[in-house]
Amino acid sequence: MNFSELFKQTAYLCKFSPDGRYLANAVQYRLIVRDFKTLQIQQLFTCLDAIQHIEWSSDSQFILCGMYKRGLVQVWSLEEPEWTCKIDEGSAGLVDVRWSADGRHILTTADFHLRITVWSLINKSVSYIKYPKACQKGLSFSPDGKFLALAERRDCKDYISVFVCSTWQLVKHFEPETEDLTGLEWSPNGRVICVWESCLQYKILLYTADGRCIDKFTAYNMALGIKSVAWSPTSQFLAIGSYDQKVRILNHLTWKTIVEHAHPTILNKPKVVIYKEVVSKPQLLQGETEAPSQFMYRSPSRYDILEDTVQLPAVKPDLNRANPKMGVGTLAFSPDSRYIYTRNDNMPCVLWIWEMTTLDLCVVLIQDLPIKCVGWDPCQARLALCTGSNKVYMWSPAGCLSVDVPIEGTFNVQSVKWSPNGEALLLLDPEHMAVCFLSENEANLSS
Repeated sequence: MNFSELFKQTAYLCKFSPDGRYLANAVQYRLIVRDFKTLQIQQLFTCLDAIQHIEWSSDSQFILCGMYKRGLVQVWSLEEPEWTCKIDEGSAGLVDVRWSADGRHILTTADFHLRITVWSLINKSVSYIKYPKACQKGLSFSPDGKFLALAERRDCKDYISVFVCSTWQLVKHFEPETEDLTGLEWSPNGRVICVWESCLQYKILLYTADGRCIDKFTAYNMALGIKSVAWSPTSQFLAIGSYDQKVRILNHLTWKTIVEHAHPTILNKPKVVIYKEVVSKPQLLQGETEAPSQFMYRSPSRYDILEDTVQLPAVKPDLNRANPKMGVGTLAFSPDSRYIYTRNDNMPCVLWIWEMTTLDLCVVLIQDLPIKCVGWDPCQARLALCTGSNKVYMWSPAGCLSVDVPIEGTFNVQSVKWSPNGEALLLLDPEHMAVCFLSENEANLSS
């Protein structure tokens, strides 16, 4: 591994371009675009106010900057740096901005979700979509980019509208069987739209693009329900993480549960590989009773493999508070659909990895500190994670490792992002970023 020097960034606003050639980051009101391999600055753009959101177009030719406080969006071109575009929502305000799938239209959402405005960079036309619902994930483009599914709220009822993205004309409008829709997402093959209720009711609905309900799923009633949802890249499986600390996997043929995984605090499975992070304690100076707190973030660590019955660390959730820290809040499939990782929120130091071929648990990682961020390599079954320390951790079927980030000063990694080609990791703390380049052998760690 080769680590770059530290670069300044603001609010974790750092993104690789989809083609993997560039790395963009914001520093207050400046947008800096670097060459991915050399990290040399290619373009420096100055915005009208502090940047609060950045996003690349799908073809990596444009990048937008959202300034929500001013209701402004500025768009920059990599091929023609002198070209400029400014979108001013004015009194309507701005709470969200994103690219359409074609990378030539921009969708802005007004304050209070009063409307979505579609701005065309091709002919400067403007289209309006009324009644978007303010929910966790109310907008989803089909994988081929031809259609947009949008959750709406009209007359105290949920609706779903499907628009064709070439003209932004409405092609289907239907009422789902939901009371408080909180998210929708197309399957990777574009055949199904998955719709789920708020956490107050456990309900999953599967619709075709023409509004036909092909199936529905409910695991239990009268308790907090769905917390996370993820499609497998092959569209064969749908994973549902719930507040009851279980993940359920549905298959695409019958939409029934093929396996239900619990997250017990006591683990005794002989075929499961359990990696436990062991942190080397620093030697105390004469007169000291305990090490300064910063040592727990800077001390070297390694993984030990545990073979006996293991008591996993857990935190008792406060059930009297809203959104208690319990249940499966994070899950994702590997790019080859062979594995899925989960994290149970009341066991924040534990990462579970399940194998889809055997439908069983295969690996457990026990970290010394709560896990902050996990991400799959987009090209193979390998993941990276961080815990807010000066280390980055990686797992693949070949093994598990812990690496200290060799940077002087304080750099506690709070977030990790893979490059599109899987050749590098972007490491972020609240004010800085660094790039970890992987060698050719490390890039093929899972083989």
